[in-house]
Amino acid sequence: MTLKSVLGLAFLFCSLNLLSQETAPKYTETNKGKFFFSWGGNRESYSKSDITFRGDDYHFTIEDATAHDKPKGWHIDYINPSRMTIPQTNAKIGYFVSDNYTISIGLDHMKYVMDRNQTRNVNGYIDLPDSEIGSVFNNTYNNEAFFVSESFLMFEHTDGLNYIYTEFARFDDISKLFRLPNTDKFQINLTEGLAGGILLPRTNSTLLQKDRYDNFHLSGFGVSAHAGINLTFYKHFFIQLDLKGGYINMSDIRTTLSPSDSASQHFFYLQRVVAFGGIFRI
Repeated sequence: MTLKSVLGLAFLFCSLNLLSQETAPKYTETNKGKFFFSWGGNRESYSKSDITFRGDDYHFTIEDATAHDKPKGWHIDYINPSRMTIPQTNAKIGYFVSDNYTISIGLDHMKYVMDRNQTRNVNGYIDLPDSEIGSVFNNTYNNEAFFVSESFLMFEHTDGLNYIYTEFARFDDISKLFRLPNTDKFQINLTEGLAGGILLPRTNSTLLQKDRYDNFHLSGFGVSAHAGINLTFYKHFFIQLDLKGGYINMSDIRTTLSPSDSASQHFFYLQRVVAFGGIFRI
């Protein structure tokens, strides 16, 4: 074989190699079969809610109760395994059933704190035995203004307002709109989805001077929808910003050590989420 033939073959192999590199599909061009997971934090806003309390000796409703969340801020607790449930957090794991659609399961660990020491309208009655400390609140309430003090009621879902859900979502790569040259280095996606699931709050409640109750209890259901933007770096890492709204209905909230005592409420919420995650194929 002459030198000219050897050089020709070498040139041919180099050309084919370069051509295959140029035409090989990018990792980010297809999503089907990929798994993803994320972990992040949230802030919430809540609508007003009528909260009804029931027991053997009372049945009353606090109308238009307001509430706020309990943010931790940027804190090491978000990544400390022994303290991860202290901040308001979001966890999710999912799978791409096609290039554009995912199914996932997730946990939104929110916190709900009823505003204390507020004047609210109250309907119903309280008729506790005189031997109980809370009997000082015995009365029949007919839509009258009442000062809901801390000694009367403290009501929180702070360990927390746990929404466990299944979600169906869509992803769309919009990198071309920004003329990004290589989505394997940086990719921009839009995402939106619908979800539904159960509420498993750990309610911290002190009602009518009764012993505090603070355990997990299956209390109701929720539905939600989200829209967000997903920024993927180097194929496998992403930051996702979500705006999420939903409806929560809890018809069986434990409030004291007695199983005959319960509360119910329903409300809407708006959640802002910042999450970090990974995406990969097995």
